[in-house]
Amino acid sequence: MTADSAAPIPDASEHFVAGNQLRLLRNGSAAFPEMLAAIAGAERQILLEMYWFGSDDIGRKFAAALGAAARRGVETSIIYDAVGSMGTSDAMFVELELAGARVIEFNPIAPWKQRFRLSKLTRRDHRKILIVDGRVGFTGGINIADYWLPLEEGGGGWRDDMVRIDGPAVAGLCDCFALAWARLHGPALRPTGFFKQPLVVAGPPRLSGQLVRVLGQHFSRTQRQISGAYLHYLRRAKSRIFIANSYFVPDGRILRALSRAARRGVDVRIIVPGQSDVDIVRHASRAVWGRLLRAGVRVFEWDESVLHAKSAVVDSAWSTTGTFNFDYLSLRVNLEVNISVLDARFASALEASFLQDFEQCREVLLADFRYRPLGQRLLELIAYRLRKFL
Repeated sequence: MTADSAAPIPDASEHFVAGNQLRLLRNGSAAFPEMLAAIAGAERQILLEMYWFGSDDIGRKFAAALGAAARRGVETSIIYDAVGSMGTSDAMFVELELAGARVIEFNPIAPWKQRFRLSKLTRRDHRKILIVDGRVGFTGGINIADYWLPLEEGGGGWRDDMVRIDGPAVAGLCDCFALAWARLHGPALRPTGFFKQPLVVAGPPRLSGQLVRVLGQHFSRTQRQISGAYLHYLRRAKSRIFIANSYFVPDGRILRALSRAARRGVDVRIIVPGQSDVDIVRHASRAVWGRLLRAGVRVFEWDESVLHAKSAVVDSAWSTTGTFNFDYLSLRVNLEVNISVLDARFASALEASFLQDFEQCREVLLADFRYRPLGQRLLELIAYRLRKFL
């Protein structure tokens, strides 16, 4: 890593908050204990926004921790998505409410429910956010379900990333939750002395500390914020781009940015699932690989388990992780959240994680990809044509 590659990439279009401490939590084995410990230590408030909140072993463990917090007087407010948590027992949420937690279902799909709106069925809350006392925040790709537990604990061992944030940038996550909560007509949230957000325009390398911006605070512009940040850094990359994305079906702008970066000599590597929980999306993804491989982009398949991560690092300086997939739903419809980070230390930790993953992946070679069966090509074409509905 050179000094130039580690220097922050100026971006006058983004505002960052200084003074944060970040920790990359690799997989549920690292994330779940920290999240549960934060809940156990809560004194005033817990805000949880979760796409998939299961009622399996780990889900029940979180529900017990949240219920215990509510019973000891901690304001506990929960948003879960109706589609993501479709298989979850309603009794678990009833138990949380009886314990004193306030629970709201995002965009119910059952017509008899109070907040059901036919026009909003396709819009899902895909975020994974936990905030404790306005000072500690978590976000990333990890849902609360056994699939993210290690195999040795009876889970699925899914590969994913979560980030713990300590510092003023947590206020950005609070804003995300508060706006969604207000849109759902939730009761007033208790003020908790949230950190003030001193906005700092990312600029000269002399700025110190871990600079973080939460992307997703604007309810109606979430997707444009996140995709815009990606495009900004992909177009300016000089040395390397590492991306891991579980549902990688990018639009034309992202494809052009990645292809052009590879052609100008940037080391572009993308990790995609070798096995997926939504197999048709994997076929749609393969429809764009040829274009990328011909441009010099290297594509790697993760075969160890299901890859669910949504992380990227550019030039050892800018990095991001969160809930945003390169698919139509994330690009156009869903509520998402990512953190945008300008910090060489955090970028280095994320790069090290990527290098570990590359060692466990199978690289897709253009010479082999060209000769895949005709039936496979047809399936990819059909899946790609259906990408707006996946």
